[in-house]
Amino acid sequence: MPDAPRPREAVLKMAPYSPPTSGRAGKLRLDFNENTVGCSPRVLSALRDCLTAGSLTIYPEYEEAKKELAAFFGVSPDALLFTNGTDEAIQVLVNTYVDDGDDVLLLRPSYAMYRFYSEVAGAAVRELDYRAEDLAFPLEELLEAIRPGTRAILIANPNNPTGSGVDLDGIERILKAAGAAAVLIDEAYFEFCGVTALPLIERYPNLFVSRTFSKVYGMAAMRMGCLLSQPANVAYLHKAQSPYSVNSLAVIAARAAIRDQEYIQNYVAEVHAARELLRAGLDELKIPYYPSQGNFILMRIGPRAIEVRDRLRERGVLVRDRSYEVEGCVRVTVGTREQVRRFLSELREIW
Repeated sequence: MPDAPRPREAVLKMAPYSPPTSGRAGKLRLDFNENTVGCSPRVLSALRDCLTAGSLTIYPEYEEAKKELAAFFGVSPDALLFTNGTDEAIQVLVNTYVDDGDDVLLLRPSYAMYRFYSEVAGAAVRELDYRAEDLAFPLEELLEAIRPGTRAILIANPNNPTGSGVDLDGIERILKAAGAAAVLIDEAYFEFCGVTALPLIERYPNLFVSRTFSKVYGMAAMRMGCLLSQPANVAYLHKAQSPYSVNSLAVIAARAAIRDQEYIQNYVAEVHAARELLRAGLDELKIPYYPSQGNFILMRIGPRAIEVRDRLRERGVLVRDRSYEVEGCVRVTVGTREQVRRFLSELREIW
């Protein structure tokens, strides 16, 4: 019998990533930073209007959708790449610019997929910690850590799970210091903080910005994202991407979603109000937490972190343990004020 093929050494060294996504139906989902009320009704209407047996036989066509979304983002169509969620945006960027053994600089704790795709590529990953006292963005430390041979720097702004971010002046300092390294600014939570690097794209050829429809737009199941950069960079990214990785329904949904900005603005306003309510409730319970610019708050529960997560789950409320990254910490998604009141009520019962 032949031997089983041996995986690449980089894959053998990787720890598996297993997101806890099962058994969530019917519970208050405050664990994955999703939109907690659902997408715009216009999205569902557009999908119903376009979904036919015939339409499913056709490979996706992106030209008109790219024009519309590019106009929405304020860039030219050739500066925009559709991706299968932000995950593929990270994967395509790494595949395009990072070789085996290349230096990739990440922050810790942050989105696990930055390390995941860098390790698959065989990169030499370095991680720089957020500042221990308040999990603030370590700008000066990051600038000092950049090397002449650094090939990629991957940053979430604001960051998950810390909730902290860096302003535009800080981003410009990073871009200037990074030289020819590809700098990704992942803006998955942009709508909740309002800081975007998109206006800098024309001036900085090493800048890449990603956006997702999985968070504020309430379309995590569709797996729709965008990666934006200068057209010359996007042409290279296209070469490293499968031509039909984004399905037609996701594109239809995205076009409908951006047309209903009133829905998005109302949801963001509700989240901001709910975030203040959550902070007040945690203060009342004397539970410390970190400041957040996103639709989530990282609470410092202490030694009871996993116990609190499990007891809340028993009561139908899901939160995310992050004590494996930040000792004693649990992250809770901020939804509506009604949902926050329920969360606080259940938390008081077990606290």
